[in-house]
Amino acid sequence: MAMFWVYALLSLNRNYIYVGMTQDIEQRISRHNNGLERTTKPYAPFVLLYKEVHPNRIEARKREKYWKSGVGKEQLREIKNTL
Repeated sequence: MAMFWVYALLSLNRNYIYVGMTQDIEQRISRHNNGLERTTKPYAPFVLLYKEVHPNRIEARKREKYWKSGVGKEQLREIKNTL
């Protein structure tokens, strides 16, 4: 059964949090850090700020939308501030 990860990356150089979804989280973070993703290339490198796993794409997409919302982003900033 395919599992989907929803994750948040924190840029080490800029004040930027990226939220995404993938089936292979290690490979995806590597792509972000190696500048292979157009949307995040200017913000690399990243550290993993948050991750959660879901049983299917539909559930993962709902959570990804939540984390990208104003309320979700605010929660991620609070997580960042505890680091």
